[in-house]
Amino acid sequence: MNSAIIFGLLITLMLTGMPISISLGLTVLTFLFAFTQVPIESVALKLFTGIEKFEIMAIPFFILAGNFLTHGGVARRMINFATAMVGHWHGGLGLAGVLACALFAAVSGSSPATVVAIGSIILPAMVRQGFPNRFGAGVITTSGALGILIPPSLVMVMYAVATNTSVGALFMAGVIPGLMLATVLGVVTWYIAWKNDYPRLPVASWAERLRTLREAVWGLALIVIVIGGIYTGIFTPTEAAAMSAVYAFVIAVFVYRDMPLKGVGKILLSSASMSAMLLYIITNAVLFSFVLANENIPHAIADWIVGKELGVIAFLLVVNVLLLMAGNFMEPSSIVLIMAPILFPVAMKLGIDPVHFGIMMVVNMEVGMCHPPVGLNLYVASGITKMGITELTVAVWPWLLAMLGFLVVVTYWPPLSIWLPKALGVM
Repeated sequence: MNSAIIFGLLITLMLTGMPISISLGLTVLTFLFAFTQVPIESVALKLFTGIEKFEIMAIPFFILAGNFLTHGGVARRMINFATAMVGHWHGGLGLAGVLACALFAAVSGSSPATVVAIGSIILPAMVRQGFPNRFGAGVITTSGALGILIPPSLVMVMYAVATNTSVGALFMAGVIPGLMLATVLGVVTWYIAWKNDYPRLPVASWAERLRTLREAVWGLALIVIVIGGIYTGIFTPTEAAAMSAVYAFVIAVFVYRDMPLKGVGKILLSSASMSAMLLYIITNAVLFSFVLANENIPHAIADWIVGKELGVIAFLLVVNVLLLMAGNFMEPSSIVLIMAPILFPVAMKLGIDPVHFGIMMVVNMEVGMCHPPVGLNLYVASGITKMGITELTVAVWPWLLAMLGFLVVVTYWPPLSIWLPKALGVM
């Protein structure tokens, strides 16, 4: 009965158009005051202890690093390097966009930041070269989603916070699926370009490739610093986030000199604003999880599913459907923070690996970012391309179908996610 009241309140508030974070907070407060005897002191205590996690500190640092990289010329140099490497293949600039998105995702941790940084540079170039606007928009909208799968990833940090899973193990688990998804998106791009005989660039000389690599190497080095530092145990994922923020500041201001010192304040302000928004969502999600746990709802759901003898295959199918449906009206941070505490105990009872389950959830989030009505990447790409959401939705379909196929592989082939972290001894 209580679970029906909680979810009924939440859905009703969301249907009014209220932001997810406020809907969560109001749901919690209404339920606590009207239907329980929980003392308000324990709610306040939970509020502070719930967000008093070392891993949460990684979020503002990764956001800050991503903002420095987005405005500091790193994206342009990565695009030049990617274009020199694959620009001569069918759909050259499109393939360069996929590769550049994968590289930038590995230093920014954010999908919208990847779409903005790469899309705003490469999309006008593709149109000038004769590519249809729809083709370029489809490539960048879907490839930008790699930002939450290829580590470092803000969504992975949030999953780790919600489930007490190792951030380092999740980061390592995202490497192979991230590279595979980038390859899948690249193959779709190549096939469409080959089928329609889209333009190709002249073959770049090895001297040109080395020059662009030399220019991009400062940005690419951040991948080694973050992943290598975590793997070797030099620093934790949170310390890696702080290092990446400092490093991104140094290369943007002093190495590439694409950002004047007077522009740093604006970057700090926008990063603080975005961090505050995410932390507000996390705070309300922590309270929501507290209410669910207090009413024993996750364990009741777990017992019900186990009692129905839903096997692992059927459960994972149900989870995928639920998450894809949630992706229709919520953004990734909210989905992870609301759904993970509910679904995670069931997954554990069924013996599903927590890291594999996390990667599966992240791939679901990627799909959700690329389809309406709430797909964040669609709205960001719409702002860059000046295309309507309906036209963009049609444009992304070939890549979106490929992503759904990849989701099935990730869901039912756990070694794809957990082989590398096990091999490296981080799980």
